[in-house]
Amino acid sequence: MHIASVHLARAASLALGTIDVHTDKALAFSGRPDVTIPAGAEYLSDPISFTAPALSDLTTTIYFDVPPSEQTGHPGSRATSFLSRGNVVSVAELPAPKKVEHWYFLAGVDVAAPPRAAAVVALGDSITDGHGSTTNGNDRWPDLLAKRLQADRTARSVAVLNEGIGGNRLLLNGLGPNALARLDHDVLAPAGVRYLIVLEGINDLGMLMRESEVSKAEQEALVQSMISAYEQIVARAHAHGIKTVGATLLPFVGSEFYHPGPDAEAHRQTINQWIRAPGHFDAVIDFDKVTRDPVHPERLLAAFDSGDHLHPSPAGYAAMAEAIPLALFVDLTSARNLR
Repeated sequence: MHIASVHLARAASLALGTIDVHTDKALAFSGRPDVTIPAGAEYLSDPISFTAPALSDLTTTIYFDVPPSEQTGHPGSRATSFLSRGNVVSVAELPAPKKVEHWYFLAGVDVAAPPRAAAVVALGDSITDGHGSTTNGNDRWPDLLAKRLQADRTARSVAVLNEGIGGNRLLLNGLGPNALARLDHDVLAPAGVRYLIVLEGINDLGMLMRESEVSKAEQEALVQSMISAYEQIVARAHAHGIKTVGATLLPFVGSEFYHPGPDAEAHRQTINQWIRAPGHFDAVIDFDKVTRDPVHPERLLAAFDSGDHLHPSPAGYAAMAEAIPLALFVDLTSARNLR
């Protein structure tokens, strides 16, 4: 894939796709303005000096002289990208842009940070990806966790990396690789990762009996395989010094996509009991307790339901973020401060 030019700027408007031209800077690759990236590879640009306050929005503009035949994309971005013809990498507003709610090509942004800085990866499915959140609103639960961390003097050196993929499963591929297959790339490889929050499994449970009933033995085998997958995630994270936090699965009875019955709900309860049990994860965030209806605990609370009885609303995501104890991420940074 040949990229002819890449520019970085502060966003002026996420909805309009405009940039602050006074902040516009060209990126380079080994000193050159263009780069050819091998298929399936990631490529780091040369570092640049660029001032951006915490939680600010960046715009990356990429010019292809020859469009690639295939592209990586993130269909659940909950953010607008803008497509336009020609080399317009540094204009304030693209001419006649096409709007799409996807992200393309860019894997992430690394920033210079002090030695005590750390990152927490949110590994999950569409609930972490933010289905039901506000487009361009940055109100997914990982966004709101990042805002809480920035507002806390003792925790603001911790960044949040959202690695949610819609439809993701622990065990089988969907719109993206299964959770175990993407651990190396999404959790272990990024710089500075010291914490991991795992919110995965609802799609494994839902897909098992979405189209037809299966035997009790198959159901029990899935639950055991899910538990084994959690154990693998914890073991591999620990091998890299990463504190691993398990998040309980949210209620989903009433889902119009999965139509879960009593068996699926019983399996969710079994999985959540395992997640809560001491000795499995280093810590637990009980998203189930936070989001469930106290009268009908197998269902999302109406105020936290986006309407499909599976994904939270913005209010639900806010409640999830508020339920995360910031002390989970202070211990390591505090210890580093003392050294």
